[in-house]
Amino acid sequence: MTDPHATSPHHSDPDPDADADPVRDPWRPSMRLALQEAARAVPAGDVPVGAVVLGPDGELLATGYNEREATGDPTAHAEVLALRRAAAQLGEWRLPGCTLVVTLEPCVMCAGALVQSRVARLVYGAGDEKAGAAGSLWDLVRDRRLNHRPEVIRGVLARECARQLTDFFRER
Repeated sequence: MTDPHATSPHHSDPDPDADADPVRDPWRPSMRLALQEAARAVPAGDVPVGAVVLGPDGELLATGYNEREATGDPTAHAEVLALRRAAAQLGEWRLPGCTLVVTLEPCVMCAGALVQSRVARLVYGAGDEKAGAAGSLWDLVRDRRLNHRPEVIRGVLARECARQLTDFFRER
């Protein structure tokens, strides 16, 4: 019998509309919040990527969306901004036990930032075959040579996350 959540050799995202998924389902509400954050990037002409950081208890610590166009800052990716805000909220650069939820698979810069911040878990929606560093193009976050490797849960609301990006680029 074939597992409906198994991934292909091409790292396609699991079908979020498949039967109940005890691994991904608990993250859907947080991903919906990240999708709302992503939509905030569009008025400035930025790619709609949104992120939230949850504390060890599941409490919302911080949010972020791409602000590169609005700020002229090449590092103003949703993940980096959310991690910075979570660290400021906690008064500590280390974020042990925290979860980063993001609509798009992190790039190398963002993957490095989440590893460096000691985030316990990465949850993402759409894979990024062109720049993803959490399993698609690279797998920086689970590289055994690094001192910290977060748990990775991919494909949460993947279709909704991908659709938001596709719609943005179609309108450009």
